[in-house]
Amino acid sequence: MQIGIPTETRAGEARVAATPETVKKYVAQGHKIVVQAGAGLRASQPDGAYEAAGATIGTAADALAAPLVLKVRAPDTDELAQMKPGAVLVGMLNPFDTENNARMSAAGITAFALEAAPRTTRAQSMDVLSSQANIAGYKAVLVAAHHYQRFMPMLMTAAGTVKAARVLILGAGVAGLQAIATAKRLGAVIEASDVRPAVKEQIESLGGKFLDVPFVTDEEREIAQGVGGYARPMPPDWMKRQAELVHQRAIQADIVITTALIPGRKAPVLLHEATVQQMKPGSVVVDLAAAQGGNCPLTVADEVVERHGVILIGHTNLASMVAADASALYARNVLDFLKLVIDKEGQFTLNLEDDIVAACLMTRREQAALAG
Repeated sequence: MQIGIPTETRAGEARVAATPETVKKYVAQGHKIVVQAGAGLRASQPDGAYEAAGATIGTAADALAAPLVLKVRAPDTDELAQMKPGAVLVGMLNPFDTENNARMSAAGITAFALEAAPRTTRAQSMDVLSSQANIAGYKAVLVAAHHYQRFMPMLMTAAGTVKAARVLILGAGVAGLQAIATAKRLGAVIEASDVRPAVKEQIESLGGKFLDVPFVTDEEREIAQGVGGYARPMPPDWMKRQAELVHQRAIQADIVITTALIPGRKAPVLLHEATVQQMKPGSVVVDLAAAQGGNCPLTVADEVVERHGVILIGHTNLASMVAADASALYARNVLDFLKLVIDKEGQFTLNLEDDIVAACLMTRREQAALAG
């Protein structure tokens, strides 16, 4: 089968859907790989490395015309126009974007959105949300340290002692836990909050202090367990108690990193303007939920702004800022997913009995033209 790897066209997107490492494995399986010239340059993967792995370097039209196209982000209108009806597309396609799903369906594309994979043990090796969130959590701390005008660790010098930075992390999923680990390595004092009580042990094992908001009803306790690794919206009374605790800890913090997301919904507000107004001058907020409205209403997506003396960072694609490793992990996720939809003869097969395949399938063309 021919597999196409086009250059990502979305602004700020430096990742690539296949690396020379995974291309070499595709070639060993008998596939023909065409990589658009320059597709991997921003991820430190030159064309020569792809050629050495067995790929052919071509144009955007060559890559997009392949029967199987691998991408990082959903194709735009121009890219869809270059894809053949019946082609298969695999990428992070945003399953909640109904307009994009409609465009892909109208183009006759069989599309798989890898973000929709269930959060199960079997699907871990193809869990793109986890692999990319891990990187985003790491980079969030480094970005915060860059904008923070003081040291992160405690330093004892001849000129006096510098106190360690106090870091508050809201949301202890994959990104939050990696942020805790990274901030700890930099010597910060860390507190973290999450609606799920099960993460307390993980937070503490990484060196953070868990901010516990007690549950007063069985309903609150049940909702807090989450579904499939995700948090669920909590009742208003619990949110009020959490907001009060977060407010008190945030105004004492030097850096706040917010990571709370609910799939398909606007991000919950965790850091209110009244809290930001009382934070220390020069404090830094990194809002990892900026693309979904932000955990702070003052965050501006894809911008760094200052409000009430606090620096608010709204980068929406932190993983792309570590493009080489982000691409390597993502490409391996894709490689493992393709094992579920390509048979031993190297042909596309759609097995809807497989729960991962069925969950990721966004649009379907009954007869895909995948010979070649």
